[in-house]
Amino acid sequence: MKKDSASVTPEGHSLARRIGGVEIRPLRPFFFNDTATTEIYTPAWGFHPLPMVYAYRCLIRPGKVKGWQMHKLQDDRIAVLDGVMTWALFDDREDSETRGLLNVFTFSERNRALITVPSGVWHAVKNTGATMDAVFVNFPTRAYNHADPDKYRLPSKNDLIPFDFTRDAPGW
Repeated sequence: MKKDSASVTPEGHSLARRIGGVEIRPLRPFFFNDTATTEIYTPAWGFHPLPMVYAYRCLIRPGKVKGWQMHKLQDDRIAVLDGVMTWALFDDREDSETRGLLNVFTFSERNRALITVPSGVWHAVKNTGATMDAVFVNFPTRAYNHADPDKYRLPSKNDLIPFDFTRDAPGW
């Protein structure tokens, strides 16, 4: 028999070690007169030191995976909006104190978040919901360069990253 170790603080914050540079900010809705408004990004939060220069929306169908991908020149700042998504991040940066660390997070419309994925960190996302599309918005630190994209890819199953969405991602 094995006893569980502590996994969260009394305030609900995870005790798991996080990849260096990965930040998560919960996005809480404000309710007023039968409406809900959720702020998804403002420089006033001090969430990331670089200005907002570009934004795009991404939709993922149920059960589908987007990634693995990595950027060498930009950080991603991802706002999880709708659906249930499992994000996996893997640090393969040679100079990183957290090299080899894997982080896995699940977010949904009931647990929205803004996530920083630092340059050099591999990341992928799966819509782990059963019925609805998953939607996120990215505010990367560099505008997309159509002639020379800062995007490097690996297949979903590969020898570098110790995570398999078909086996390791939770289903809902």
